[in-house]
Amino acid sequence: MLTAGFVAAVLYRYGVSLPDLGRYAAYVALCLALPGLLLVRALYGGSRTLAEELALGTALGLAVELAAYVAARAAGLPLLVLAWPALTYAAFLAVPGLRRHWRGSGPRPAAPVWWPWALAALVCYLVAKAAYSHFAAAPLTWPQLAAYSDDTPFHLGLIGELKHHLPPTSPIVAGEPLFYHWFVYAHWAAASWITGVEPLVLLLRLGMLPVLAAFVVLVAMLGRRVTDSWTGGALAAAATLFVGASRLFLGPLGTFTWGGIHDAAWGSPTFAFGALLFVPAVLLLTELLHQRWYDLGAWLVLGVFLLAVMGAKATYLPMLLVGLAVVAVVEGVRRRRVPWPALTALLMTGTCLVFAQLVLFGGRRQGLMVAPFSFMRTVWQDLTGMPVDAVPTLLSLAGVTTVYLLAWAITWSPMLGLLSRPRLLVRPDVTLMIGIAAAGLAGMILFDHPGRSQVYFLWGSHPYLVIPAVFGALVILRRARVPRAWSLCAIGAGTAGAYAIPLLLGVTAPLEPGRPDTVLLLPYLALVAVVALAALVVVVTRARRRGWALLVVALAAMGLPAAHHVRVISVLSGASRSAAAAAEPAPPAPPGVLTAARWLREHSSPDDLVATNVHCRWGLENPCDSRQFWISALAERHMLVEGWAFTVKNADSWQPGRLEQHQPFWDRDRLAANDAAFLSPSTATVQGLRERYGVRWLFVDEQRPGVSPAIGDFARFRFRSGAFAVYETEPPGA
Repeated sequence: MLTAGFVAAVLYRYGVSLPDLGRYAAYVALCLALPGLLLVRALYGGSRTLAEELALGTALGLAVELAAYVAARAAGLPLLVLAWPALTYAAFLAVPGLRRHWRGSGPRPAAPVWWPWALAALVCYLVAKAAYSHFAAAPLTWPQLAAYSDDTPFHLGLIGELKHHLPPTSPIVAGEPLFYHWFVYAHWAAASWITGVEPLVLLLRLGMLPVLAAFVVLVAMLGRRVTDSWTGGALAAAATLFVGASRLFLGPLGTFTWGGIHDAAWGSPTFAFGALLFVPAVLLLTELLHQRWYDLGAWLVLGVFLLAVMGAKATYLPMLLVGLAVVAVVEGVRRRRVPWPALTALLMTGTCLVFAQLVLFGGRRQGLMVAPFSFMRTVWQDLTGMPVDAVPTLLSLAGVTTVYLLAWAITWSPMLGLLSRPRLLVRPDVTLMIGIAAAGLAGMILFDHPGRSQVYFLWGSHPYLVIPAVFGALVILRRARVPRAWSLCAIGAGTAGAYAIPLLLGVTAPLEPGRPDTVLLLPYLALVAVVALAALVVVVTRARRRGWALLVVALAAMGLPAAHHVRVISVLSGASRSAAAAAEPAPPAPPGVLTAARWLREHSSPDDLVATNVHCRWGLENPCDSRQFWISALAERHMLVEGWAFTVKNADSWQPGRLEQHQPFWDRDRLAANDAAFLSPSTATVQGLRERYGVRWLFVDEQRPGVSPAIGDFARFRFRSGAFAVYETEPPGA
């Protein structure tokens, strides 16, 4: 209750009304968590805490809701999505064999007193971090909304698209297909229909919170199952949020430390939604591959989650396929028999992956290409301050790759603790997670994508890197019988080292002009020297297992400050003020967009087509930054041409070294016909849009250069707000 009160207070402080908050909370509880919990108890029994059951129920409720909403929206009756929780309640009330699940699924595990408090603290941390870095950045009003990232209107537009159309198409360029992982937008569309809450409020305030809360609980549950330890579960959840690659540089650059669900959830809802749905799939597999291979109910639930992950985020199923292949090989060699559970899971995963690639993603590459070490090139550009088209020498690329992999190897080092009990390394749950983690790293290294989206392979695999690392640390600490005080000292020493090395050596990233890129190796060479010295001390003093255990823990702790490393190191080095002063202000946004777009939404049909003269982000017209999606997002209407950066055609034509937002629009005739209605309006240009393309409305930014004041002579004026006017393409007086 304290956590719920804290969350409610934060949301109210940042613009969410109490009616919206109450309706959304009731929706999550009654339409997702409770019916999902009943299904979990009936199909996937076991001993779990109530929080774990609610988290599993929420995830399963989301997965089932997706299927229900797709069917309801396709039938033209979106509120029919409510049939699935209603039928679930009816079945569990009417069928005698199901009624017992209202009371529970058996005895609960005896959780320590601190367990719920630890999970609640992590959830509150995520909410507080969102309030500080996200909610406070911009309120839900215009023009402050324009301060959000350019991805925000793209996400918002897809919620509106899934709210009104199925199958969905791209709202920013009429007729363009939407080959994308769009399931999270279908969920929010359903939530908006049921609750009446604006998609804008769902996207920027409410929608991520149950996803993040359930994710924390499920990662802790998975960590507890793998490590057989409540402490291990809590550490796994905490490390997923706080631990990252060790960054031993000064300066505001967050290339190494930025990422993971605590940073990316609000900017990439597809990533966070996929992360939540993926955890139960891995959790089920850790049991089905070992103990519960005979449980048909668990296999059914696994199938539901795989189908949901399939369209939630494209990066997860390939990683799972690799992890299952590793399990199949290890189990086949180890037991000298066909590993049927692993092969069954492989077949299910592969089928979902093929369907997703051919149907949901249309068999298109969408900018993804095989380009080994391309991400290392962008890391080099970030660390040296070079432009996007700069190419490093082979030696520089090798150096940056060494630095990056070494930084992550430090974080992974506790896995070495499993070597003290080699049989643990070949357990199916451990090999599955190591396989997923290895696939995530390989995906990031092997592929390239505009916007660096290949990093989602690594970020998505992060919990499955963390859990074996936590397991290894616990194993070696237990076997070495290290006192808790010594372990805390090792953690303190590692954390202090993460700050001492950059402060003492003073290597700043991006590099100051004139400094060679070889200096980037200096902090990590110093770290290698310190580790070698510590290892020598362990050998000389014959500390053996206990000494190695403390060294591994200290190394892992060097990745502990990752979540806030840039901010802390900037304060300690006195660079925070200069970094803030160097930040460029956001481009100005003209007034009136929100009001005009909302008027258009209320006075038009979801199937109406709109033309606009806004194609570039405000203040970024030369060269044109085509990541402009606010009008389609706020009006929830299709545009003949708005911005085109995030379309399939634009992504397919992208090549490394170019910026996707600066590529020209591919249909010059359409763009010319669109713009002619605003620059040189006439009966031919305006009615040409209506007759040739079916344009019903004109949405005009009157501050754009060259806009003709004569538009009203050829189209019927309907509304004006600030710098924006809305016209209907019917001739005046018609």
